Amino acid sequence: MHAMILAGGLSHERDVSIRSGRRVQEALRPHVDEISIHDVDHALIPDLRDSGVDIVWPLLHGASGEDGSLQALLEVLGVPFVGTSSKAARVAWNKAVAKAVMSRHGLHTPDYVTLPQSLFREVGAEQMLDAIVARFDLPLVVKPARGGSALGVSIVRTRDELAKAMVHSYAYGDMALIEHAVQGTEVAVSIVGTGEDAHALPGVEVVYDGSYDYDARYNPGRVEYYAPARLDAAQADAVSEAALTAHRVMDLRDLSRVDIILDEEGRAQVIDINITPGMTETSLFPQAAEAAGLDLGELYRDMLETALHRGA
Repeated sequence: MHAMILAGGLSHERDVSIRSGRRVQEALRPHVDEISIHDVDHALIPDLRDSGVDIVWPLLHGASGEDGSLQALLEVLGVPFVGTSSKAARVAWNKAVAKAVMSRHGLHTPDYVTLPQSLFREVGAEQMLDAIVARFDLPLVVKPARGGSALGVSIVRTRDELAKAMVHSYAYGDMALIEHAVQGTEVAVSIVGTGEDAHALPGVEVVYDGSYDYDARYNPGRVEYYAPARLDAAQADAVSEAALTAHRVMDLRDLSRVDIILDEEGRAQVIDINITPGMTETSLFPQAAEAAGLDLGELYRDMLETALHRGA
């Protein structure tokens, strides 16, 4: 098997993508004949056609890697790849659309609204901010409607913090999602497989002071992780079932990570879906796999083989 990892790209998450690619490459070296890493550049299409690549694993984070664009290119070229199809990726990439789909299937997700930057200019920013505060109970979470790695995300506890949070979000995209900040236990549930064959790995509990921002996610020391999460059997079942349902109704393939907050009433509130989870040394998917007693190299090889057979 000649496998190629796609990592890098031009999004704000380029560095994380490269780190993820290198970690997966090292885990796979003993399990495949050849494993290479390639950036997304002018040489990509010729190399895919001429280098004898059997299977590709896209590990780009952010736009182009998770919005379905790269997956669509691979589908056009007829190259088998690990992960979700382009059509399902486009739905999952838009947080507001994904929340609407999940809500229709009975999943809990925090109350929210999405607002474009242009509307603030048209109707007046101060009036918009007042309307948001009147509609939602504080605290709020403000984040880009499309994006990952907590870039552009802010916790808003007062009216004065809201304007800064909106500006911060719009720096990463022209559409902001404002949602109620749910209080509870934050758990990331990683899923392996597709459809009815999918299964949940042990949840990883995330504990932090302040904000679980980009720096906290990818630089050790600011966050405590508990793998498996410190939940009783009923709570663990609730978050696993919610994550599995989200994975299936969103038509995701091979792997995903579903971020959940188990609220004070015991409901699993789905916060976010990731079709290309990070694979760095602090990332949650590898921690979940290790908590399940799985060898990462063997798990990744199995994903490659599944995707290769599906493509064939």
